[in-house]
Amino acid sequence: MFGRNKNRPVTGRIDTLIAKKTVIDGDVSVQGGMHLEGRVRGSVRAMPDQKTTLWVGEGGRIDGDVVVTDLVVDGEIRGQVHATGRAVIGAKARVVGDLHYGSIETVMGARIEGKLIPIGSDTGSAPALELSAFDPNQPRT
Repeated sequence: MFGRNKNRPVTGRIDTLIAKKTVIDGDVSVQGGMHLEGRVRGSVRAMPDQKTTLWVGEGGRIDGDVVVTDLVVDGEIRGQVHATGRAVIGAKARVVGDLHYGSIETVMGARIEGKLIPIGSDTGSAPALELSAFDPNQPRT
């Protein structure tokens, strides 16, 4: 408990790299680790029964659903997200859609437009949080 590094980095090896100028139209099945700097127009899903880590870099964008074990986002995801393990949402990240997570870390500046839903909350153990875009012109209550 004391002295434990709560902000430990997500580790793993990168088996697949999608470069900055690459655009994939269609679904992607991932095994192992994938780093995305380009764009995927389709879902990104872990292969069945595989532990998968997805890193979405600042230039990366996914227009579709994501289902992985661990997720690190510094880019943009527009779709439903299921990170059964750990989700780390960086300062420049934008997630538009509901985010289901095992555990979550967010950095100041991260934008999440949707519900934060802890995995296992279907039993009513923890309520989902609903977040929307921040408007600096609106008064805070």
